[in-house]
Amino acid sequence: MGGGGVVVAVATFAIWFLGSSEALGFKCSSESATCQALIDYKSPNATSYGAIQTLFNITNFIDLVGANARPRTTLPTASVDKDQIVRIPFPCNCTNSIGLSNHLPRYIVKDGDTLSHIAQDVFSGLVTYPQIQQANNIPDANKILVGQDFWIPLPCSCEQVNSTTKVVHYGRIVAAGSSVQQLAQQSGIAQDILLDLNNMTDPNALLAGQIFDVPLRACSLGVRSGSLDSSSLVANGTDLYTANGCVKCSCDSSNDWTAQCEASGSNSTCPSMQCQSSGSNSTQLTIGSSNTTSSCPRATCVYDGYSATANANGTIFTNLVTNSTCPASGASRISFHGSPSNLVLIVIHLVLLSLYLCF
Repeated sequence: MGGGGVVVAVATFAIWFLGSSEALGFKCSSESATCQALIDYKSPNATSYGAIQTLFNITNFIDLVGANARPRTTLPTASVDKDQIVRIPFPCNCTNSIGLSNHLPRYIVKDGDTLSHIAQDVFSGLVTYPQIQQANNIPDANKILVGQDFWIPLPCSCEQVNSTTKVVHYGRIVAAGSSVQQLAQQSGIAQDILLDLNNMTDPNALLAGQIFDVPLRACSLGVRSGSLDSSSLVANGTDLYTANGCVKCSCDSSNDWTAQCEASGSNSTCPSMQCQSSGSNSTQLTIGSSNTTSSCPRATCVYDGYSATANANGTIFTNLVTNSTCPASGASRISFHGSPSNLVLIVIHLVLLSLYLCF
């Protein structure tokens, strides 16, 4: 346990170690797995995105921006209102069938802190004080020292919901009036799966304010296997900034759960993200852009991953995908427009012409 100092607080009520009665983490059948996860944070006071980044030890601010589908231009000083919910991205680790944040975030004890205050007020009830005590092997919850460095064990999971559906697990704060059935409909995940993931048998036991594991359907990037982000997923309704923030990928069901990526357009130091279009059109296409709709075939520049090189921003790979927009080949077709009487006159003239030619 880090830090010395003096005892900073003794709770005015009895605090005792509840042990296994305060279960840690979400269900995670895998004995060993890592993944990216999300969790809701209800800000207890007015703050900023930058302050939340610091509190949760999020290395790259752009990851927080993407998780909340905010514009790339969002600044750390952007305000967060009291009681506003912000999605927190973090690395999840599954060990011994329990999913917990991978030893992040860390919290340094300040003068006047108690474990209860840290759990309930600073981290807004995402964990309980006995869970912090258990995760950090704290002998006496009444005695913590200024400067001690505690791990806040956020619940998460890397559990597969089935063999074909890709998901990002999301610790969602249950809103008042919500039901398991509603959460199942909103997420597209069957109710019985949600109950199993949350170790529940009675759907009526769902409580407002509870942190409930609701997996979000996710898109794969569809990039080359050697790319540094080849295993990355983009949760539905979020954005992922990849390739050192140079590329923005989004997810929705309309593209067969394959992420749609484009140049983020905000970093002048990014390496080239262009494709050479096909045919006579020599225009350089940027990731996510296509040549004019009148071109045939139509070419689209797609993101194909990135690698680290001597260049600080690495190399971004692109791929030119062509889709034919040409009219169908074959016999010419005659189209008639106008009233039925005009059509009859045309047919009569054609018949007379054919008779004339025959004789």
